[in-house]
Amino acid sequence: MSSVSQQSSLGEQSSGHSNQVSGAARLGMGLVEFIVTIAVMTASIALAIDSMLPALPAIGRTLNVANANDTQLVIGVFFLGFGLSQIFFGSLSDTLGRRSVLLAGLALFSLSMFAASWVESIEALLLLRFVQGIGGAAVRITTMAIVRDCFGGREMARVMSYVMIVFMIVPIVAPTLGQLVIAYADWHWIFILIGVVGAALFVWALTRMKESLPREERLPLSVGAVLSGFRTVLTNRITCGYMIGMTLFTAVICAYVVSVQQVFGEVYNLSDWLPIAFAGTAGGIAVANFANGYFVRSFGMRRISHTAMILFTVVAAIGYVLSLAGTPAFTISYLLFSLLLMFFAVIATNFTAISLEPMGHLAGTATAITGFVSTTGGALIGGAVGQLFNGTLQPLFGGYALFGVLTILATLWAENGKLFTHPGDSDTTHEHGGGHL
Repeated sequence: MSSVSQQSSLGEQSSGHSNQVSGAARLGMGLVEFIVTIAVMTASIALAIDSMLPALPAIGRTLNVANANDTQLVIGVFFLGFGLSQIFFGSLSDTLGRRSVLLAGLALFSLSMFAASWVESIEALLLLRFVQGIGGAAVRITTMAIVRDCFGGREMARVMSYVMIVFMIVPIVAPTLGQLVIAYADWHWIFILIGVVGAALFVWALTRMKESLPREERLPLSVGAVLSGFRTVLTNRITCGYMIGMTLFTAVICAYVVSVQQVFGEVYNLSDWLPIAFAGTAGGIAVANFANGYFVRSFGMRRISHTAMILFTVVAAIGYVLSLAGTPAFTISYLLFSLLLMFFAVIATNFTAISLEPMGHLAGTATAITGFVSTTGGALIGGAVGQLFNGTLQPLFGGYALFGVLTILATLWAENGKLFTHPGDSDTTHEHGGGHL
C-alpha cells in the first residue's frame, strides 16, 4: 500500500490543520514509517529502564554499593528526571517547534548513555541516569505532540493504537536483552547499546523528520500560562482528584520496577528467570490495555476503572495478609502481581482520560502538568516503598493496599462521593467532566 493511500485511510485530517499538509505526510513520511518511528522513539525510554533490571546486582558489586536497596536508585532516579522535566518540554516545543527539542533530547539521551559506560562511582551513575531521564522526557513529550500535530480525533486514536502495539514489545524483550549482554560482557555495554540506539534515532530524526508545528502556530514561552494551567488543574475536582490517583498508580509501577529484581533474586532465588517472568507481566498489561479498548465503549471509563481500583485494593490486601504469615509460594505471588499490574493498566489508562475531560482547550497544558505531578510524585513515593524492601513481600503488597485505599478516597472526593457513574451523568454511559472546587 502506498503512503498516499495509507494516509487517506488513516489520517487525512489533523486537528486544527485543515489548511496544512496532514497525516504522516506532514513529516514527509509514509504512514508505516511514521508509526514505527514514533513507536521506536517512545520505546527507547522503556528500553533504558527495563534492560537495566538484570544488571542491578552486577552494578552494585562493581561500584561497591553497600546497601542492595540503593541499586534501585538506578531505576528510580531515571523516573525522577523523566517526571520533573516533562512540564518544561511541553512549553518549549510549543515555542521552538517539535523537531529541535526532539533532536536535543535524543542527543542528551545518547551522550549521557555513552558517558554512563565509563562511570566508576554510583554517584556519577545516578547523576547521569537523572540526565538520561531528562532526555527521555524530551523525546516522550515531543513525539506525543507530533502525533497530535499530524492527526486528530479518531485518526489519532487509531494511529496511537498501532504505535502501542510496537511499543509493547519492548518491555517484554528488554530484560532478556539486558541479561544477554551481561552474560557475554559487563553491564557497561548495556549503556553503550542504548546509546547506539539513541544515536541512530538522532540521525534518523535529523534526516527523515520535518517540523510538524509551523512557525505561525507556535506560542510564546510564558511562565504565566504554566502557572495559570496549574491553577486550573488544581481547582477542578475531576482533574485534581484523578491526578492524585494517577500519581499513586505511577507509584505502583515504579515500586514494582525498582523492586522486581530483588523479589525474584533475593526472595525466590530465581534471578535467571527474571526476564521471562517480567515478560509475562508485561504481556498481561498489554492484554489488559487491549481489553480495555474493546470494552470501554460499552461500559464507560468510570465503571471499568472504578471496578479495577476496588479489585486492585482487595487483591493487594490479600497479598499483604498472606505475606504477614510468611513468604507466599512463588506461583501465588506471581499470580497476584500479574493481576495487580493488569488492574494498574486499566486504571492508569482510564484515569488519564478522565482527568483531561474537563480541560477542553487546555488539554495540552493539562497533560504536561498532570504528567509532571504524577510521574514525579509517583517516582518519589514508589521509590520510597522500594527502599523499604526487607527480604519479604510485605512492603510491596502493603504499599499497594495503601495506594488503593488512598485512590478510592481521592476518587470519591473527585466524584462527590459517587463511584461508577459521574454525578452529572445521565442514565446512559455518556461521561463528561466538571466539578470545580
